[in-house]
Amino acid sequence: MNTLELAACGPVIPVIVIDRVEDAVPLARALVAGGVRVLEVTLRTPAALDCIRAMVAAVPEAIVGAGTVRSIADAQAAKDAGCQFAVSPGYTSEIGRACLDIGLPLLPGVSTASEVMMANADGYRFLKLFPATAVGGINLLKAFASPFHDVVFCPTGGITLDTAPQFLALPNVKVCGGSWLTPADAVKSGDWARITRLAAEAQALR
Repeated sequence: MNTLELAACGPVIPVIVIDRVEDAVPLARALVAGGVRVLEVTLRTPAALDCIRAMVAAVPEAIVGAGTVRSIADAQAAKDAGCQFAVSPGYTSEIGRACLDIGLPLLPGVSTASEVMMANADGYRFLKLFPATAVGGINLLKAFASPFHDVVFCPTGGITLDTAPQFLALPNVKVCGGSWLTPADAVKSGDWARITRLAAEAQALR
């Protein structure tokens, strides 16, 4: 899979932080029920890889990837867990080339023109702008559009249901990343109906 194909599945990729393995499958099913199939499970908790394995095994219609991939070891662990893609918060050639070597499609994070150029040099043209709102958001993406006319972005970080349409309206934005689809309180209480509703709202943005 080419990471750009992920954008064809819907306008928002949920950025998921999950603490309990028992929540993984019902969470994935709730998102898929709302029309959201691409799931980025961040490697920010000890349970993350086990959650990914559970989702991959039980929810085959989901396209599960690992977020917060910061090292070659993270990339290999994600691949071994069954991930179909990886997302990194920043970019190094080491991680970019490692993902190419093991056949793990990478959506690399960037926040500066230099990082865009580094990723481009290694063959990456679909990039995550992170943390999007903190580093300039819409104004930065507009500024990138001319010098990087052949690069498209997935802005992530600080984006909400209300601001996502403004990002998605930009010609160089293919999809947004958002944590608002899986609020911690909804996951903790098992309010899967709420998550399905949030997913459906996000899916309707484009």
